Amino acid sequence: MPSPVSLRLRLLGTATACLIATGVTGALSGPASAVTQVYSENFSAGLGTFVSNGSVSTATGAARLSGSLLTDPSLTSAPIALTGYSGISLSYTRTASGLDVGEAFTVAYSVDAGAFTTLESSRTASGSASFQLPSSVDGRTVRLRFSLDASSALETLTVDDVLVQASGGGGGGPTDPPGGTLPPVTDVTAPGPYAVTVDTTAGPGNDGWLVYPANAGQNGVNHPVLVWGPGAGSDPAAYEDMLRQWASHGFVVYSEVSSSSGDYMVDALDWIEGQNVSPSSPLYQDIDTSEVAFGGHSRGSIGTFDVADDPRLETTIHVAGGSFDGNGPDNLRNPALYIGGDDDFATSNVERDYANTDVPVWFNVLNGTDHIAATRNGQHIITAWLRWHLADEEFRRTPDFLRSGCTFCGLGETQYKNW
Repeated sequence: MPSPVSLRLRLLGTATACLIATGVTGALSGPASAVTQVYSENFSAGLGTFVSNGSVSTATGAARLSGSLLTDPSLTSAPIALTGYSGISLSYTRTASGLDVGEAFTVAYSVDAGAFTTLESSRTASGSASFQLPSSVDGRTVRLRFSLDASSALETLTVDDVLVQASGGGGGGPTDPPGGTLPPVTDVTAPGPYAVTVDTTAGPGNDGWLVYPANAGQNGVNHPVLVWGPGAGSDPAAYEDMLRQWASHGFVVYSEVSSSSGDYMVDALDWIEGQNVSPSSPLYQDIDTSEVAFGGHSRGSIGTFDVADDPRLETTIHVAGGSFDGNGPDNLRNPALYIGGDDDFATSNVERDYANTDVPVWFNVLNGTDHIAATRNGQHIITAWLRWHLADEEFRRTPDFLRSGCTFCGLGETQYKNW
């Protein structure tokens, strides 16, 4: 499993800045004439919210794409929400090296998961570049893509200091999103509003991880629950950045080494319910035990199918883990999220499960994603899904998931049914 990747998104207001994996983010406002930094990525801690395809590395503190005879490398950002913003500009630095005649790198953007529009395509460009995006992107959702068409590993494109800014706030800046039971956020790809505490000796056997908001219960908030199963051969540590991300959004997350039987998930939920009523627990009376999800990656997904009929569940999440016999969906009683990868050997099993699913289900086969990367590349989809199904953010239903061109549809091939 790859090393955890820290998120490096920034949302800056005129007089307020928010950038900490465990800090507070929210809707920021300022004068319409102010320049607001909406998004940035300097790759100093990995790819951030970018998803890679082909040969891409960040060992130099920047993203480096290397040519190949097999697969042209590319970097594609997660959706960047521009709600309430106008006058959008994009800047970045790039250096092309060693490209032959007929080879080139391309920088492009997509609006609302539509086709990509080229901003520049060159063989020799280097240094900084800046573009004013058309007004058609104002208030929409954009994705950025850097790609390289070259045949040798010695032919490279280096990308750094990606920055999206807005010169106008659409009448005073972005407005607060509709509310649910958790503090609202403007961007699910950024860390949520909570600092995070990690207990690595938790659970029924004292060998699980409990990851939760450090100031749980503040302002009367009761926190929904996610029980997460790692893939075979891995443990909660391999998912630490993702567990922290979900906890920063207000969820109490528990994880331990998984099995194909989901009994350990049921035991974990029993233990969590006990924590909610134990005066010695740091989560005493701060857990919403009526809002619970089971989910997992690979073997963790298979275990989730095994106990998906637990009456305490509101939803289940299945990442790169289709059932072996196609009968896993028989246990589903609630809406389910399926995530696969176009380079994942398990996707055919997930596709069969999707065909056999009778409950409401949403399924995305992520582009440029293998079995190992599926959870990390899909973590922001999971964040939005949890906020919809466990935190009552019903406004996410249509724009984020259930329409053509939904927020996450552009990340891969999307299907849904039974809604």
